[in-house]
Amino acid sequence: MTDDKIRVSIGTAAVLGLVDYKLDVEPTTAYLMTYTEGSCLANCAFCAQARESVTDKSQLSRVLWPIYDTMDVIEGLSKRKDDPIERICLQVIYYPGFQDDVLSILEAIKDRMDVPISLDVCPLKKDDLARMKEAGVEKIGIPLDAATAEIFDEVKGEATRGPYRWESHLEALREAKKVFGTGNVMSNLIIGLGETEKEAARLIQDLMDMEIKAVLFAFTPLPFTKLSRRRQPPLESYRRMQVARHIITEEIGRYDDMEFNGEGKLTSFGDVDIRKVVGDGEPFKTTGCPGCNRPFYNERPSGPFYNYPRNLTPKELQREMELLELD
Repeated sequence: MTDDKIRVSIGTAAVLGLVDYKLDVEPTTAYLMTYTEGSCLANCAFCAQARESVTDKSQLSRVLWPIYDTMDVIEGLSKRKDDPIERICLQVIYYPGFQDDVLSILEAIKDRMDVPISLDVCPLKKDDLARMKEAGVEKIGIPLDAATAEIFDEVKGEATRGPYRWESHLEALREAKKVFGTGNVMSNLIIGLGETEKEAARLIQDLMDMEIKAVLFAFTPLPFTKLSRRRQPPLESYRRMQVARHIITEEIGRYDDMEFNGEGKLTSFGDVDIRKVVGDGEPFKTTGCPGCNRPFYNERPSGPFYNYPRNLTPKELQREMELLELD
């Protein structure tokens, strides 16, 4: 078993005083990741943890995840009484016995503090979902990552010689909804894997119709992964997807009311007051669970920001509104 060690995002480690590291923005969620001496059994083309990836395993997207003793990390978290972390998010690597490791970590957390816990994990069977909930998980994410079944197959499914399948992911999301309830199930969507804006918006709506919220990420190329040569998505396209997601998930409007051109570019959000929708800058901020700001997961601290980990300045908000580029 490997539950005596755990990976911690560099920002979380800095907040806990485990490492001397300058932070431009502090994380408001503690980001932890299960540890294994090997690789993930999955083989996602964009991920440093993939089975065939030779990228440093201390990375997940742009973030470094050093290794610490699990109990040292949990004790550090439990002592943050003056400035408590709002949530713990446990990222789960797929390896033999990971379920038992997760349950052991959850038990240790709940023994020492009362804090909301989120789990980002591969598809689980109904019994395992129930065990995770009983152990203290409040919200769960099962990442589709891709906007279509075809892209899913290319980047994390059969074409990668990995274990994941589109339909089994969807079925796991449906089961998770039954176990955890409305508002407590999410699925990551990575923008920039080859989808059109129309396909991305349609998936966001399909998930919402299942009472599952999409969480947006911008594709981030990592050295030595299969997609290392792919570029990040155009910022203006990502902005439109952020606004579309906000409109759909906040039930301001629907995908059906939006308009797209022949190339799948979003040209109209429908009959909504866009200035009112984006007026507080919320659509451009990090999406996920309450208390999640995930600083610099997809961007350098110097910018440009794909997901803002803080409130926008008036100048930033004006610039992002101009990037929407609606016809």
